[in-house]
Amino acid sequence: MTYDQYAYPMPDEKKVRVITDTDAANEGDDQFAIVHTLLSSKFDNVAMIAAHFGTRHENTMEESYQELVKIFGIMGFDPEGVVVRGAKHALVDEQTPVDSEGARRIIEEAMKDDPRPLYVTFMGPLTDLASAYLLEPRIAGRLKAIWIGGGTYPVGAPEFNLGNDVNAANVVMASGIELWQVPKNVYEMMPVSMAELEYRVRPHGEIGKYLFDQLVACSLLPSSLASAFRTGETWVLGDSPAPGLILYEHRWEYDLIPAPRISENQTYIPGTGDRKIRVYRRVDSRLLLEDMYCKIALFAQKNK
Repeated sequence: MTYDQYAYPMPDEKKVRVITDTDAANEGDDQFAIVHTLLSSKFDNVAMIAAHFGTRHENTMEESYQELVKIFGIMGFDPEGVVVRGAKHALVDEQTPVDSEGARRIIEEAMKDDPRPLYVTFMGPLTDLASAYLLEPRIAGRLKAIWIGGGTYPVGAPEFNLGNDVNAANVVMASGIELWQVPKNVYEMMPVSMAELEYRVRPHGEIGKYLFDQLVACSLLPSSLASAFRTGETWVLGDSPAPGLILYEHRWEYDLIPAPRISENQTYIPGTGDRKIRVYRRVDSRLLLEDMYCKIALFAQKNK
């Protein structure tokens, strides 16, 4: 599905296929990235995969699935055939995939005879990508994966998305899949204030109101879920570089490094081989946030 109700044309040769893999019910920033993805005319959104987010609840993947369906409903989009379920849990080891509709959809799309590039974005763990690769290694070389996750280089540290499936991260690191990693110090370059969101997002239609209100509700969760970027006045829309890097690649803001291995305590063991991954050191928050704000406002304007 593609949303293209804009005054500017999108040339066919610039369009790409996009699969979004998201732990949408985890906290309030995925929703902003999901909406941004759905409203970008460059994207043919061939699938949105509901991801697990660890064992905080009994079935976190299903919660993510229901959240995706809810967002589609608010926007008036049909989730049928687009929203699918991913793995219910992390890989038990680095050899055994967790088979799911989401992993199979990645394989199906990667193996298609379609000249358009395929991007698969991950706003949570890499379980579904690792599972797809273990089920069908030929997908390597047929997609670009963008992952929001991992600690700051060169040492690393515990980080939520990585911690929910270290085995999967190691499978992907060792694979031939083109990987663009956005580590924690870079995805935290997407700060916003609550006043900014109340002014720029909440007034714009039902989806704008939902995005803001659900983030407020998330900010009021018990302090056990608190982090440094939840100050009461501010938040970090850390998943927004996932669609953002497809829209604007930031070609001079990354390093190509040998793919590391990741230890059990989530530190990086430097790689020494020819396998390279792209690790971002900066994103342009102004560009990405303004594009999202404008698309939400234009969508509301055209759907009054």
